[in-house]
Amino acid sequence: MTFWAYILRFADDSFYTGHTDDLDRRIAEHLVGRGCDYTARRQPVALAWSQDFPSRLEALEAERQIKPWSRKKKEALIAGDWVALSHWALPPGERPSMSRPCSTEPSLGTNGLGSSSQSEGRR
Repeated sequence: MTFWAYILRFADDSFYTGHTDDLDRRIAEHLVGRGCDYTARRQPVALAWSQDFPSRLEALEAERQIKPWSRKKKEALIAGDWVALSHWALPPGERPSMSRPCSTEPSLGTNGLGSSSQSEGRR
């Protein structure tokens, strides 16, 4: 049997992290507002990320690991951006600047020069 950890994105741009043994059924429940008051009040809902696991325990552990993550770290996971995910996993004082002024790659905005000057802690 396959189990899933997943992240939903809501109309208010908030995230919800959960786990299930039937991803299609669980998403359908979220779409009609069943099973969780948090999701029912934030319609519509869209599946942003999911990963399958061989056991319920592993899916639950992934859910518990991801839930407390910062918004930026969750966004990096959803985008599959492993460089950004590693960056946001570091404590704020240990993060190197991610800007590359001579590069064609965009800045993560960690030094105030990128597209976003918000700090990770603000939502």
